[in-house]
Amino acid sequence: MTTVTTDEKIKGAVRQAYGGVARRFVEEPASTGCCGPAETTTQEAQESCCSPAEAVVESASSAVRLYAAEELADLPDSVTDASLGCGDPTAIAELQPGEVVLDLGSGGGIDCFLAAKKVGPEGRVIGLDMTPDMIRLARRNAKKIGTTNVDFRYGEMEDIPLPDAEVDVIISNCVINLSPDKDAVFAEAYRVLRPGGRLTVSDIVIDGQLPLSIRSRLDAWAGCIAGALDESDYLDKIRRAGFEKINVLSRTYAKISESAEWEEIRALLSADGLPPQDLDRKVASINVKAYKPK
Repeated sequence: MTTVTTDEKIKGAVRQAYGGVARRFVEEPASTGCCGPAETTTQEAQESCCSPAEAVVESASSAVRLYAAEELADLPDSVTDASLGCGDPTAIAELQPGEVVLDLGSGGGIDCFLAAKKVGPEGRVIGLDMTPDMIRLARRNAKKIGTTNVDFRYGEMEDIPLPDAEVDVIISNCVINLSPDKDAVFAEAYRVLRPGGRLTVSDIVIDGQLPLSIRSRLDAWAGCIAGALDESDYLDKIRRAGFEKINVLSRTYAKISESAEWEEIRALLSADGLPPQDLDRKVASINVKAYKPK
C-alpha cells in the first residue's frame, strides 16, 4: 500500500464520518444516518463511521462543555449539536475588530460564527472544510443566523486555496490531528498568515506512541485518535514550519479509565501493555498558540 493510497483512505474515512454527522441536519430523516444513504455506502465507509469508535466523535458533540453559555445563547441547534471540537480556540485567539480569520476544518461553523462576532462587520472569517456536507450545513447555518461576514469554502488544509499572507489569524478545533500530513498543514498555515499573524489551535495529542492496532484503523482516525501525535512531535512540526513563540496554554487529559465512550480504545491500549494507572495520562486536549515572525 503506497503512502498516497493510505492518505487518501484516511481522508475518505474522515470525510465519510463527518459527512454523516452533517447529513443529520441537512437531509430528510429517511435518508440520514451515520453512513448516509445505504445505496452509496461502501464497506470501507461503513468501517470508518459505523463502528463502535464512532462514539469518540459522538461524544464530542456537546458544545455546552466547551463554550461559555453566553456564546451559545443565540446559536441554533444545527450549529451547537454539530460541534465536534475539543476546545474553544476563539476564547484564546485574542481576536480584534477588522481582522481576517481562517478556520481550518470549520465543520458546522460554530467557531466561525463566534469569531465573526469578535472581528465585527469590518472583519472577515473564512471557514475551510473538505467535507461537502459540512460546507452545505455551515452555509445553511449562516443564512439561519444572518451572518454576513463569514465565507465557507471547500478545500483541504494541506493545500489551502488562499494566496500568501492573506489572513491575520488561523484557528482550528480538533481537526489537524485528522490530517495524515501535518507538516503540509502547518506549512500552509504559515504561508497564508501575514507576518506577525498567529495560529491558535485546540487539538488532541498523546503521550508517547499509539500501538499499530489503533493507528491502522480508519475509524480510529475519524475518531480523532489514530492520527494524534506525541505532544513534543506536534509542537516540533509547528516549529519546523517557521512559527515562533509556541506556547501550550492548557492541557486536559481524557478520562480513559472511567468513561464508557473510551471502552474500545482502553482495551486496545491495555492489550498493548499500558498499565491501567497510566491510561488517564495518555490522551490530552491542548490549546496552542504560535506566531509567524514579523
